[in-house]
Amino acid sequence: MPLKTLTIDLPGRAYDILIERGLLQQAGRLVREAVRGERIAVVTDYHVEALYGSILKDALEGAGFLVSITAILPGEESKTVSTLEKLYDAFMDFGLTRSDAVLALGGGVVGDLAGFAAATILRGVDFVQVPTTLLAQVDSSVGGKVAVDLKAGKNLAGAFYQPRLVLIDPGCLQTLSGRIFADGMAEVIKYGAILDKALLERLSAQEPASLLRDGLEQVIYRCCDLKRQVVEEDERDNRRRMLLNFGHTLGHAYEAAYQYRSYIHGEAVAAGMCKMADLQQKHGLLAKEESLSLRSLIARYGLPTRIPCSMEAYEAAIGLDKKGRGQEISLVLLRRLGEAYLQEMPRRQLFDWLREEE
Repeated sequence: MPLKTLTIDLPGRAYDILIERGLLQQAGRLVREAVRGERIAVVTDYHVEALYGSILKDALEGAGFLVSITAILPGEESKTVSTLEKLYDAFMDFGLTRSDAVLALGGGVVGDLAGFAAATILRGVDFVQVPTTLLAQVDSSVGGKVAVDLKAGKNLAGAFYQPRLVLIDPGCLQTLSGRIFADGMAEVIKYGAILDKALLERLSAQEPASLLRDGLEQVIYRCCDLKRQVVEEDERDNRRRMLLNFGHTLGHAYEAAYQYRSYIHGEAVAAGMCKMADLQQKHGLLAKEESLSLRSLIARYGLPTRIPCSMEAYEAAIGLDKKGRGQEISLVLLRRLGEAYLQEMPRRQLFDWLREEE
């Protein structure tokens, strides 16, 4: 029995999230229990394939599946329509049918891309998430948001498409670089900032270097459980689920301003959280000690607290933000650490706040 099991209970589409070290070797049996087909098309990137591709392939073949592996270049630059078309071709060459499945083995880029491919090939096939980065394990593999990027911006072509199963093996995190681990910690801190002050207090009390070896499964479980609660209440991101985008409105501007090359997602989100908390504090909407505490924790885990950005980049990203409605945007703000809320605001007012900082 896995150390931790969560069930996301959606109408007609309940699925399990299983969390345990060593789960990758058990993937064949567990996937066999969740999907009905004979073929599994695995999507991964070249780095992850070298580390875990053969382990997963052996496990799946041991359970009687026919397996193909398609590897893409790592990084956000692969999350494109052209890469999506290559996946479609690979699936068809493999003989994928509507009773078969697509499995994502990797981080957020692989999960988003493979999920969108699964949602759209043959009008939808079963989908399994096997996340290998902290960011994907605590956030992007859960909840069914799948997408590709367009020239105009990030995640602008997408769908809500829930997986049949999520297998989280924290042992995979041992091979992450310090930077990629910190990238995921930005999302962990986000969950604490918006929903769970006790999680922030735990992170503040623990030495960052010890987290990998002591209590990481519990942290992953808590983040997934928080996301489960939100997704069950608001699967399609109409209100409460928007809270999960704290730091993302400005973070997407930082990613785009540097062409997705200088800052990875968690770094941009970390700086976005700090900037938004700082703006709130300067306008009397958040106590200074709350803003400083968040900034201190983000710095403690090796993440940037500030990223320079032009007004042009802010305006371009905020203009495409999916939380926008007409001339207004739903901003995720903090009432205090551990409690977030949505505030409708004219875009021009947010632009005025940002101009004051120049």
